[in-house]
Amino acid sequence: MELPLQLQFRNLDHSPAIEAAVRKHVDKLQSFNGDIISCRVAIESRHKHQYKGKLSHVVVDVRVPGKVIVVSRAPDDQQAHEDVYVAIRDAFDAARRQIQDYVRIRRGKVKSHEPPAQGD
Repeated sequence: MELPLQLQFRNLDHSPAIEAAVRKHVDKLQSFNGDIISCRVAIESRHKHQYKGKLSHVVVDVRVPGKVIVVSRAPDDQQAHEDVYVAIRDAFDAARRQIQDYVRIRRGKVKSHEPPAQGD
């Protein structure tokens, strides 16, 4: 089944190459968890600053049963986010890690720690 994807560009012209890269990452996410209900991606190009070029800000919003996973990769300290493809990769990597954690918790494959002993 085709995953509903909403892709939004802000301060940036629509690019078929960027859209293809996003779709590739969404397909990869779906391979980790087929229960994904929807995915929204917003890509924003920040204005030029005095010492930095245009930086990209990517927000990925993934909805799975019982949870909404939102990942934001802001370019504050990362010069690498001058490349929109690197910013997209970083955001989807973080979303993948959160989805993997979600799947582990749902399957009950999370270590449970015994509470500390209470006095004698």
